[in-house]
Amino acid sequence: MMPFLLFLSEAILISLSGVMAPGPITAVVVGKGSESPRAGALVAIGHGLVEFPLMVAVFFGIGALLEADYVRITIGIAGGLFILWMGIGMLRSIRQEVLVHEQRVDSRSPVMAGVLFSIGNPYFLVWWVTVGAALILRSVEFGVLGFAAFAVGHWLCDLLWDWFLSALSFKGGQFFGNRFQQAIFAVSGVMLLFFGGRLMIDAFYKLI
Repeated sequence: MMPFLLFLSEAILISLSGVMAPGPITAVVVGKGSESPRAGALVAIGHGLVEFPLMVAVFFGIGALLEADYVRITIGIAGGLFILWMGIGMLRSIRQEVLVHEQRVDSRSPVMAGVLFSIGNPYFLVWWVTVGAALILRSVEFGVLGFAAFAVGHWLCDLLWDWFLSALSFKGGQFFGNRFQQAIFAVSGVMLLFFGGRLMIDAFYKLI
């Protein structure tokens, strides 16, 4: 029992280091958080819809396919374009006169954002076929339940961190008002442009 608990603790710490690293998901969670304190949880649910099947796929060995250069290049270009498009849309929304929290927001939007930003982020896929794959291999030493515990524990790190970020963003919006929301959207939009541009550049470098 003790070896398993030690592994799970180590796996959660490693997972947190990846979850807390700034990226496209972070930018979306902060931006959506100005609309609802639960937006981060919904983004994490969408993220999980991609992450759990991916963990199972890596478990069964399909992770090697994601290591192929042409797969990474395709995902990088498509993901970069999508993230750039979202960043531009977020920056454009700053000009809107109506407060974001007064708009009718589709409750499915954060979930879809979690799905799309996970699929379009090659760094997320690379993490799972490298660091994640190593953790999965260690988890199966404790059987199927060990793998399941690791998978759920990792996703809970996503859920709690994203929920915390969105709640923090929402509280700030309530306290500081529309100016704060506009600032959040500006920062999030610029972050998305940065990450989207970096994905595109990395993908094109692989083509050279």
